[in-house]
Amino acid sequence: MHSPPRQDYVSISFAEKGSGGYNNSKQWRRQSCWRKWKQLSRLQRSLILFLLVLLFICGIASYPTFTEHLRGLTDEEEQDTNSNSVLRPFVPNVLPEPVKQGRLPLPEQTSQRKLPYKRGPPILQNRLQSKGNSSDSGPGGRAADGKKDGEEEGVISWRGAVIDTEQGTEGAKEDENKGASPANKKVKPTKESGANRLEAVQEAFRHAWKGYKDCAWGHDELRPLSKSYSEWFGLGLTLIDALDTMWILGLKEEFEEAKTWVATELTFGKNVDVNLFESTIRILGGLLSTYHLTGDTVFLEKAKDIGSRLMPAFNTPSKIPYSDVNIGKGTAHPPRWTSDSTVAEVTSIQLEFRELSRLTQEPQYQAAVAEVMRQIHKLDGKLDGLVPMFINTNSGQFTHQGIYTLGARADSYYEYLLKQWIQGGKKENEFLEDYLQAIEGVKKNMLQKSSPNGLTFVGELSHGQFSPKMDHLVCFLPGTLALGAHNGLPADHMDLAKQLMETCYQMYTQMETGLSPEIVHFNMHEGSTRDIDVKLADRHNLLRPETVESLFYLYRFTGDHKYQDWGWEILQNFNKYTRVSSGGYTSINNVRDPDYTSPRDKMESFFLGETLKYLFLLFSDDPNLISLDQYVFNTEAHPLPIWPSTA
Repeated sequence: MHSPPRQDYVSISFAEKGSGGYNNSKQWRRQSCWRKWKQLSRLQRSLILFLLVLLFICGIASYPTFTEHLRGLTDEEEQDTNSNSVLRPFVPNVLPEPVKQGRLPLPEQTSQRKLPYKRGPPILQNRLQSKGNSSDSGPGGRAADGKKDGEEEGVISWRGAVIDTEQGTEGAKEDENKGASPANKKVKPTKESGANRLEAVQEAFRHAWKGYKDCAWGHDELRPLSKSYSEWFGLGLTLIDALDTMWILGLKEEFEEAKTWVATELTFGKNVDVNLFESTIRILGGLLSTYHLTGDTVFLEKAKDIGSRLMPAFNTPSKIPYSDVNIGKGTAHPPRWTSDSTVAEVTSIQLEFRELSRLTQEPQYQAAVAEVMRQIHKLDGKLDGLVPMFINTNSGQFTHQGIYTLGARADSYYEYLLKQWIQGGKKENEFLEDYLQAIEGVKKNMLQKSSPNGLTFVGELSHGQFSPKMDHLVCFLPGTLALGAHNGLPADHMDLAKQLMETCYQMYTQMETGLSPEIVHFNMHEGSTRDIDVKLADRHNLLRPETVESLFYLYRFTGDHKYQDWGWEILQNFNKYTRVSSGGYTSINNVRDPDYTSPRDKMESFFLGETLKYLFLLFSDDPNLISLDQYVFNTEAHPLPIWPSTA
């Protein structure tokens, strides 16, 4: 009854526009399909719907990237629910520029200011600068508002990289993969002679050095993909960090070029804030080490200069040093929103300042760092020798108690307890007592085994709650335990070192690229199918040295060639996934995807200062190449002499 009017309307109104017939046909087909659908029985319709849903679910399950993404979001939500940090929204495919420096708000301030709670000590923010660019900032790199260029409150770093308490960084832009070496699957170790492996490390160093020399000479760090550089302190950080590496590797031409720059260009009379800890372990440590290896007094004179300029940091009410020093003005200060320093910062500068006093016969350097250790030795707030992560520079007391980790902000405290005892000729027994107590505290409170393969790992404690979270930074511990056992400490320290060494290696080999992420979580539940989980934002690799450092110690003390093979595998995977063809190596954002590693365009100074140095020493069969009975390495891999017994 109503059909003819509709047809007349359609033919007159829409045919003139050339589309009415098409739309009417679609409408008819929709009605026809619906009529057929309604003619089906209820059972037939139910079966069809069930099959469609099943096909959809199978499609989702067959797409691993999507399911990984969903799992990661769930993990993030669960972890944020159980933490005090502000919930961070997931932002897909965004790669923040890794920030070298920043500031650390207190947890309660974090929630008030709606800032992400970051891991690591309060350090200066990284200042990125393309080669040849002019700066609009004033003296000392400060902009008109008094902040350093690029400075962002609430963002901090540890050992040169932003690390989030819960997460790291999310995703990356696809075109950021360009420039890095192509890769499909992780490299398996191949049998190579020791000489070939040593040459491979030398070649890797030369390739990295080429990028630095071509694009970042005299600046702090290379950005290999953009062929530019970034500044941290503006003191040629990579060059100084790499001095003793070049000497140990026998790269005489490169060393002489760098030495000339130090002698003629390096000056510390700059109006710039530097971080006490980082500049001590990298610059002061690097200069002292190179002086001892070469005997060239130019390095000692530079070490005296920077050492004296760092001393204002100790002018605090408690004698616990501030985190930041202006080496030009001779002033020091804590972060703007807190008077806290991290425990690792203030207890991992002792080897360097003690050695500076020994060389200069000026006692104030050793006295300043000895006072720090004396106070921390007697402080309350420890748990079976384990220390909290923060200490107040006004009161000299631990703050934010109840959280214990061997990762960022506490790690090198334990390392330097043992190494100060060794450096001083094994006479200062308070260091040994604190170290032994701390290792027992680790065994009692932090050691667990994963499921299904029973990997021994070191977790974290937060107000009595155990977390199966382990930073890659913790992989310093196998080497430190082995060093202690070599120096007469209990044999079970070596047993534990071997177990943890296996775990740290598994953090590499269980990843699709064969490179470890920054942070892992171990499964402890029966029925788990894999030992290690990695959250989406923790999948970055920063070219860190801790695992190859421990491999070096384990090989030196056991002679087991498997440790060399493991290191060789790691070097090959660095070459496959992080090497930039034009020169240099880059940190990457995703160790779980060989086809989408997402390079970060940053070569940390410790890649040349530590990672390649430890690999070279690992592959060398000469026990006298930096003998561990004559030298002790600082936490930046700069060897300093063990004091003679008459010292």
